[in-house]
Amino acid sequence: MDGNIEFRTSVYNPSIGSSSTSLTTPLSTPSSTPSTGPVAKSFSDTLSDALHEVNKLQKEADRGMQDLSTGKTDNIPEVMIAAEKADLALKLMVQVRNKIIDAYHEVMKMQV
Repeated sequence: MDGNIEFRTSVYNPSIGSSSTSLTTPLSTPSSTPSTGPVAKSFSDTLSDALHEVNKLQKEADRGMQDLSTGKTDNIPEVMIAAEKADLALKLMVQVRNKIIDAYHEVMKMQV
């Protein structure tokens, strides 16, 4: 084997006939080629970072609401934007969690 993997995709367009694209990617293994680039994070690390980011946004929104209610700030739009960012981040995280649970259930339904 020459160390390359070839991916072929075919797309049919009736007006021009069929066309195909070939992409050649070098195959490397961690033991054979030392990596000099950044190391890819694992799924659990990525998920953990996202949870920490959502938590940070929630805390910032809470702090802004407390500052607004105690009179430390009068910038209502900034507080509302922080609260909406936190709300959207939480909703997105809930949807990601739901997709992960759905994927887990699908894997568990597979017969071996």
